[in-house]
Formats: sequence, C-alpha cells, structure tokens
Amino acid sequence: MAGTSDKPFRILCKSLGAGLTTSEMVVIQAHLLNTNKSKYRLNFEGESAPISIQIAGSGAQELAISAQKAVEYGADIIDINMGCPAKKVCNKAAGSALMQDPKLVKDILESVVNAVNIPVTLKMRTGWNVDNKNAPNIAQIAQQAGIQMLSIHGRTKADKYNGMAEYDTIKTVVSQVDIPVIANGDITSAQKAQQVLEHTHASGVMIGRATQGNPWIFAEINHYLTTGNIIEPTPLEVKKSTILQHIQQIYQFYGDFLGLRLARKHIFWYAIHLDKNHVQPFWKTINKTTERQQQFNLLKDYLNQL
Repeated sequence: MAGTSDKPFRILCKSLGAGLTTSEMVVIQAHLLNTNKSKYRLNFEGESAPISIQIAGSGAQELAISAQKAVEYGADIIDINMGCPAKKVCNKAAGSALMQDPKLVKDILESVVNAVNIPVTLKMRTGWNVDNKNAPNIAQIAQQAGIQMLSIHGRTKADKYNGMAEYDTIKTVVSQVDIPVIANGDITSAQKAQQVLEHTHASGVMIGRATQGNPWIFAEINHYLTTGNIIEPTPLEVKKSTILQHIQQIYQFYGDFLGLRLARKHIFWYAIHLDKNHVQPFWKTINKTTERQQQFNLLKDYLNQL
C-alpha cells in the first residue's frame, strides 16, 4: 500500500510473521528515479529475501522496462499493479483501470513475463464495476501469459473501498486456474482469515489496511491457522517496545524532517489500536509537533500511561 508498506514497515511485518511483503507501488521511469519518492521506495538494502517490487504503468513496453529496472534494484519477484482504485492512478489508465481492456492486459502481462527471468505476480480486483466482474477472464489471461500468482481484492474498481468485500468472485477464480490465488479485502482477524480461506479455497490471504496500527495480526492469523486456537495476546509492554522501535526506524530511514511527518500516521494508527476511546487529545498534540525528539517523547509518555 502506497504510504504504508515502506521499508521500515515491511521489515517490521516480516519480523512479526508476514510470509511475503511487497513494496509500495512504484513507477520506474528515468525522469522519476532521482526523486525522493523513488529513492525511498527503491531502497531494499538490508531486507530479507524475497524482495517483491510492485510496478505500475499503463503500457506494455513501459512496464517491461520497469520490470527490468526493478530487477536491477534487487527484485526477486515482480508484482504488477492492476488493483489500485485511486483516481490519480486510474486517470492515467493504470491500476485497476487496466481491467477494462483485456487485450492490453494480455500485452502487458506477456511483455513483463518475457522481459525478466524471475517470477511475475499480479494484483487485481474482481472487475471494474458491479456489472463487469471480469476477474475470472483476466485470471485466465494471466495464467496463459505466465503469471505465477494472483492476489485479488474482493471489490471492483468502482467500489473503491466502499461496502463490504465479497469473496464469491475469488472463489470462482480459484476454481478456474491452477496457479496460486491469494484472497484480499476486509480480512481483519484470524477467524475472518480462516473463513475466507474455507469459502474461497484460496492458497493464502493478503492483509492490507488491517495491519495499520496492528502488525501483530500476522502472528494471530498464523497461530490460528496452524493450531485452531486463538493466540495469547501480545503483552502491552512488548507492543510499546515494538512501536517505539518502529518510529525510531522511520526517523532513521527518512531523516528528521520527513520522518517526523510520516511517523504521524503510524502513531495515530497505533493509538487507535491501543486506546481508541481517548486518542483525540493525544493526536491533536502529536499533529502539531514539529520537532522529532519532542514527538518521540510525547509518544513515549502516552504509551507509559496506558
């Protein structure tokens, strides 16, 4: 997820049980490579393999070149984004907007697969609107093109993140292809992960927004799927320590100026997870802070009083 699954958060999620993490969506073009955004999004130094880099774009040749560049940056897996519903992405005929053009999808997938010698995966949605849930057709195209794995969010492009995710379309895709299919969308607990797996027969689940403020969800899901039992809650003191380490890693990775600003949303998500009924006064104070050490001290004091 752009703005969330950056390097510090990926490392944290892997340490807490995520089987695979994927980079933030990145557009790898020459005129963008010297920007700060690309510099941070294409930094994988010190991360454990496999490194999955998600590329975005709207043309077959463009994405093929992006994939080759991603390999140079250390990719072990190329993930193609056909799932993002954001207007600024879809207005450029990228992300989930691509699902409206199966021929272009075929050209893109074949071009990227042929351009690299590493596995290529595809993230997509169930379709582009409720009357055009064409994920089964796109999945067949993907399998024939050599895509190694599919991840499907249980909403259409038009849905954005509204309403509830549905899993019947994912179940249909699973029944029609031989490659692994990963189910995604509204999986917020270990029990929900089990229900979705049983309903869809998918090979795994992908957790997105539910990790925000709660990266411990991976351990909860892994334990439940393995044992059938709910894991003992992570002790509060362990959570506090993990949070402080994560925020420090954000500062170290981005520097004081950008780090302070990017840490805010994670601090807010953690506060919501730990104490949602009393978060607003704390959040107002954090949001006004413009000095890194002061922000960290306020967070530390807040955690100590929980």
